[in-house]
Formats: sequence, C-alpha cells, structure tokens
Amino acid sequence: MGRAPGNRPTLARVAERAGVSVSTASLAFSGSGPITPETRDKVLAAATDLGYTGPNPLGRQLRRGRSGIVGVVIGDHPGRAFRDPVAVQVLDGLVDVLGAEGLGVLLIPGVDLGDEAVDPLLETAAMDVAVLVWGVLKDDPALAALQRRNVPVVVGEGRAVEGAPLVSLEDRAGAAEAVRHLVELGHTRIAEIALPLSRGERSGPVDAERATCVDRTPTAHRMAGIRDVVEPVITWETPASLVEHGRDAATEILGTWVPSSERPTAIVAHSDLLAAGAVIAARELGLRIPEEVSIAGFDGLDLPWLSPDVLTSVHQPLREKGTRLGQAAIDLIAGEEPASVALPVGLVPGTTTGPVPAR
Repeated sequence: MGRAPGNRPTLARVAERAGVSVSTASLAFSGSGPITPETRDKVLAAATDLGYTGPNPLGRQLRRGRSGIVGVVIGDHPGRAFRDPVAVQVLDGLVDVLGAEGLGVLLIPGVDLGDEAVDPLLETAAMDVAVLVWGVLKDDPALAALQRRNVPVVVGEGRAVEGAPLVSLEDRAGAAEAVRHLVELGHTRIAEIALPLSRGERSGPVDAERATCVDRTPTAHRMAGIRDVVEPVITWETPASLVEHGRDAATEILGTWVPSSERPTAIVAHSDLLAAGAVIAARELGLRIPEEVSIAGFDGLDLPWLSPDVLTSVHQPLREKGTRLGQAAIDLIAGEEPASVALPVGLVPGTTTGPVPAR
C-alpha cells in the first residue's frame, strides 16, 4: 500500500528517528565529513525503516551551484541528425564519457530559426557547460546566447572561440590526400560535392561569389584541402549530409549539367553519405565504378548496404572526437583549462576509385 502524501519520508524524519540533527543526517548520506561509522549506520538504518532513499540529487547539485547537465548543441533537426552515422558515433563517445561521470545530457537542436532567434533551451535550460558539436558560425546566435549566460563552451570542428577548448580535425590535410590519390590515378576533371556552406539549405553549383560565403568550418577546410591540389571542374553545394542529397548532386554533375565529353572522371565528396549518394546516382546513370567514374568520400563509415562497393574514404576518429569533447566539458566543470586538440585523419582506399578511363 502506498504512503499518503503527508507521510512521505524526508531527511528531517530520518534525523528524528535516528536521534541526530538534520545536518548530521545529511553528512551520513554525503559519505564525507566528521561523523562516526556508528552514527552513519544509525542514520542509514532509520532511512531504511522509513523507505527514504537519500537527498534529491538535483537539489544537492544546485546547492553546489551545479546542475549536473551538459547541453549538447547538435546543430540540426534531431530526426535528421540521427540519420547520420557520423553524428550518432560522435554522440555515442560524448554521452559515454559524460555518463561515466554521472553527468546528464540535454540535446539542443540549435537549428536556424532566423538571424537572431535561438532554441529557447539555450536561453533558459540549466546546464554547467555547453558543447557545440559542429562548431560556430560568424555572429552565431547560439554562441551569443550561451555567452550572455556565462555558460562555458566546448567547440567541435569550428572556428576558435576565446576561452573555449576546440576539438578539431586535420580535415584540410585529409581532403588534400584524397584528391592527390585521384590525381595520382590520372584524374584531372574532378568534381566536388560540398557540405552546406552557410546558414539555410541550398542545392546548386557554387560560383566564385557563392564561394566567398562559406561560413561552416568543416566545409571551408575541405574545400581548401581540395584546392590545395586541384581546382574542381564544378562544386555542387548540398543542403545537408544525406544520401539523397549526394545522389541529386551527382545526377546533375554526371548526367545533365555538363556534356558527356566534359563529364568529370572523378568526384570527391565532403562526407561518406554524400559519396554513397553519388555512387547510387552513377549506377542509375549506367556508369561503371571505378572504370568510368571514381568516387571518394570523407568519414570512414561502414556502409554494407552499398555493397559490392566499398568507398575510398578519409577516415576520421568519430568516437574519439566525442570522447574528447566530453572530457573537455568535464574538465571545464572541474575548473580546469583543457587544451585544444586537432585529431589526425587518413585516407583508406576502397573499390570506388581507379585509374582515369581511357579516352
């Protein structure tokens, strides 16, 4: 039979039954402080008799000036973010390391709500630190909201923010390595399928004017790495890192945008999902991979559904990235100053790249 509301066990009732003060009873549950083992046992026995399981952990954290919550800004609609294995693996590493420290996670979409508007959680939710998983934009309203509240910030793959540790990738070097691989195979007509350049969702070719608008750090780094080796014959911007966007872009690049005589012999995509979409488009157009077109990606995902093809891809340490973000958040909560880190990447050839086709 349940207790009546007025009979709910409290720390004060436990202290009364044990014959001690409330402060002494509190010390018994904290596991520290000047209290004898006999007194602690007496308090815990009284708590067991009354069915009292201990002080509210949130209340204890708040009294210490902490919420025990880490805000994780994922920068996209949750439904779309969880379709991306890259986001899932990074969040796995992040949540695992935070959970081991008893910290909770609040996922915040952080999607574009206008030039100034932000998700209300950024303005009101209790959090000890915020992790901006996919970086910050120029004049970023999410970052501004957190800074107004004096919430410490960890930045992932973004521009450097004063006072905030940065966990980044050596993705410029990785993109350059992928293109050098294609050039060594004889390719000179190389097309690029790019991640979004800035706010909003856009699909289409990138001209010189549009290229000056790049505001997302991963996109900027990968575009720069490609251009360290070769100037792409065409760059196609996508709305997000999804297979269907890569398919749409490659259909335009290989099928309708240029004459077949000028068709690119290779495509380098900013993500593996975009590259996988390009593989699907090439198949639908009747092009053999890699005999007629080579395709390389970036991420190092395991995509068994793409069989028999295995993407040539720049592999990045996805779980480690999440772990590093989480550890930086833990260090900030502890009052430490974690150092920024750039994680290495490396090209792993698959079956989707080969020698340039003979004319």
